[in-house]
Amino acid sequence: MNRIILIQTLLDEPQKQWDIIVIGGGATGLGVALDAVTRGYKTLLLEQSDFAKGTSSRSTKLVHGGVRYMAQGDILLVIEALHERGLMLKNASHLTANQEFVIPVYTLWDVFLYTVGLKFYDLLSGRLSMGKSYFINRPEAVKRLPLLKAERLKGGIVYHDGQFDDSRMAVALASACVENGGTVLNYFRVDTLLKAENGKITGVKARDLESEREYSINGRLVVNATGVFADEIHKMDDPLSKPTIRPSQGVHIVLDHSFLKSSSAIMIPKTDDGRVLFAIPWYGRVVVGTTDTPLDGITLEPKALDQEIDFILRTAGRYLTLPPKREDVKCIFAGLRPLAANPENPEATKEVSRRHKITLSPSGLLSIIGGKWTSYRRMAEETIDKGIKAGIIEKRKCITRNFSFYSNGMPLEAGRLKIYGNQAFEIEKLIKERPDLGELVHQKLPYTKAEILWICRSEMPLTLEDMLARRTRALFLDARASAEAAPVVAELMAKELGLSSSWQESEISRFNNLAINYT
Repeated sequence: MNRIILIQTLLDEPQKQWDIIVIGGGATGLGVALDAVTRGYKTLLLEQSDFAKGTSSRSTKLVHGGVRYMAQGDILLVIEALHERGLMLKNASHLTANQEFVIPVYTLWDVFLYTVGLKFYDLLSGRLSMGKSYFINRPEAVKRLPLLKAERLKGGIVYHDGQFDDSRMAVALASACVENGGTVLNYFRVDTLLKAENGKITGVKARDLESEREYSINGRLVVNATGVFADEIHKMDDPLSKPTIRPSQGVHIVLDHSFLKSSSAIMIPKTDDGRVLFAIPWYGRVVVGTTDTPLDGITLEPKALDQEIDFILRTAGRYLTLPPKREDVKCIFAGLRPLAANPENPEATKEVSRRHKITLSPSGLLSIIGGKWTSYRRMAEETIDKGIKAGIIEKRKCITRNFSFYSNGMPLEAGRLKIYGNQAFEIEKLIKERPDLGELVHQKLPYTKAEILWICRSEMPLTLEDMLARRTRALFLDARASAEAAPVVAELMAKELGLSSSWQESEISRFNNLAINYT
């Protein structure tokens, strides 16, 4: 992906009529754009910040059906998500994995309840099952989870779900859009919806935040896929529109692997606030969360509350022989869930369904709100189908069910570079040509200098944050180490992208200020 070349598509044909303009570059927007472009529509996606900057890079890193949603009785959502889970693991094998979970059980009733419940989960998975659930006794549970408290423990229920790298998946979606003829642009903010005299939307007016240049862009169908910011676009369309989003904040902490010492994950099905708590091995660390806190304000950079952090530490400490303390935390990250508002109980969030909603305004604005990462592909398909049924775009068949992000004809690298899919060999080639590029950018982070250079050439990072938070996951793995690595990474980026020393200084300062909120 080359941003300059992609912007040139707007300059070369200023009167071009796009079939579909997608606003929003998170999981939903990128999914919609890929669905559209693979159907053959002329597709443009505009993101006001970086791809997956918000909610889509701050998930629990799970591709799952949602055991909690089954307990709430939302069986249709679970069936849909389990099906999509299977497709995602098949189509993005380089970014996903089969993860074993153990639910510790302390009463005979819990043994019965969770065994039966997870057998039903298995049944709903059908032919896309990732492995059958089963009961293990106390000695086996302690063997699989050596740091699990054994007092009163009856055993554990083993089940399987998917795990993935959320922001790397977003980058894979963006790259696939471009490879299939679409145009995706980060740091491109939509300021106005263009309308004809009859009130129908005819396009957008957007601004490149890098150059401050404005563009009037024509499009047959405009899709609002902006997540928690959906109501801002609704207000552009109709200043009197009512809120459709009830944001909820979810917080996670990242610990050293020594707090788990297992390849199995823990799922605690019942916490004080009624949610589940996960402790999941991820890139040599352990991600623990999450919380559910209703919020009124929406921001691109939400901050964890002290009580949320304390809740996670306290709850984890009840189950682990080595209770984590505040000083043990490598990273704290907060994300906003774009929950569809519940008119009956607007303050509730835990009980709000994660089912998505698709609406079409009288002006022709097509909006997709709610949903979850696992179902991104299904949400995208239904969104484009809605535009077809409305007669805005011509009918074309969806093909993303079997769209692979990785060429199965090439051997999948077993090492860490497999996250780059088919391009992993390009990074290996850089290191062979220049062995010094095989050096790590920091001893506590797994990323090499070669990866930084390759990402600069291939994945459109504009800022140090883009590189350290989303193209790599350095910020999420160890916030302090990422801040220490910032000067080295900034220098590599500046040399590769032709940027000045003042850019380096500014970006390092900005990133250091950001990283403080993750510690």
